[in-house]
Amino acid sequence: MSVGLENVIQLPSIDGVQMATCAAGIRYADRDDLVLLTVGEGSHTALVQTQNRFCAAPVQVAKSHHQSTQPRAFLINAGNANAGTGQTGLDNAHQCCELVAIELGLSAEQVLPFSTGVIGQHLPMERFIESVPTLKSRLHADGWVAAAKAIMTTDTVAKGVFLQVSIDNELVTLTGIAKGSGMIHPDMATLLTFIATDAPIAPHLLQQALEHAVMESFNCITVDGDTSTNDACSLTATGTVKISLLDRDDSPAFELFQKALNELTQTLAKSVVRDAEGATKFVEVNVSGTRYEDCKVVASTIALSPLVKTALFAGDPNWGRILAAIGRAPVSGNAIDMAKVSIIINQVSIVRGGEIAPDYQESHGQSAFDQPELTIDVVINDGNQLARVWTSDLSHEYVSINADYRS
Repeated sequence: MSVGLENVIQLPSIDGVQMATCAAGIRYADRDDLVLLTVGEGSHTALVQTQNRFCAAPVQVAKSHHQSTQPRAFLINAGNANAGTGQTGLDNAHQCCELVAIELGLSAEQVLPFSTGVIGQHLPMERFIESVPTLKSRLHADGWVAAAKAIMTTDTVAKGVFLQVSIDNELVTLTGIAKGSGMIHPDMATLLTFIATDAPIAPHLLQQALEHAVMESFNCITVDGDTSTNDACSLTATGTVKISLLDRDDSPAFELFQKALNELTQTLAKSVVRDAEGATKFVEVNVSGTRYEDCKVVASTIALSPLVKTALFAGDPNWGRILAAIGRAPVSGNAIDMAKVSIIINQVSIVRGGEIAPDYQESHGQSAFDQPELTIDVVINDGNQLARVWTSDLSHEYVSINADYRS
């Protein structure tokens, strides 16, 4: 089940990027679960990874390899996270890189491994040994949609998006795919995301652009408050479009690119929430006040509250749960002026001046809570800073999915 989201069916290729998928049988039967992505010589890649202290073996290896050289290939598997697997897990992640490197004539450091799935199980390396040559033989430019499907775990739809923007009278393309449905929370959201563009961008600006985009997208979503051991988001620039190198962050060309990247990552991030495990509601929480940091904390507290999320699932206009979440948000004592607090849901004014709005009617609240998409607008004081968080409801199905995930 997803909220207003369907399988991606078409994504444009990026010159310099090739992909291949196969059914390796890592955990799933009769579906592709292994992806090889290659990028042309001269490409640059930016990388943002999980902040979970127990980060998985592929996260550790990818970080080390990315720091030493520019990657030329990514190997991505679904169904097995290779996390909590100790030295054997690290050895297996290194071996995955070596298998790809031998097939493509690269060094192992030019290969980045990515895994997603069950924690605490060793990779079935014989499946990788058998499958990597197959992947090499299938490499082609139009593999984005197939890759989006192959990296799914509990996702119900394949997620992908593209944008095109005119820079220096040339058409620049950005294409991205993501997987994520549960264990969704900053930093940096619990997902795998792969984005590529044909724009030429200086490496330091590419990293800056990705970090900025992630802060306004994948670090603004939450489903269940859990951050995975395996999160990663990459952005590769192949530089094949014939425009001047984007090497200044104050240039109009770079600003156009950053705006497009922000839009793409926000669309992908919202698609993760729309496909959240068991979700029946898509919810945007907007909080305004004097300090952005306080607004973000209040928005996250509302979005994470199990009582708020279950009320949303039930369609119960129990707005007191939202008010209580605002009041317990871990911010300084003067960050919230209770006499100025207001709550508006889908344009229905519920709380005004810290108490129930005089003209509020339960039937109006019921109508708002019955909708599959809700916008919760909150004011905490007279400031004009705005923080936004996207979240979902919490349903019986979420419990069922996660209770049965390893079975």
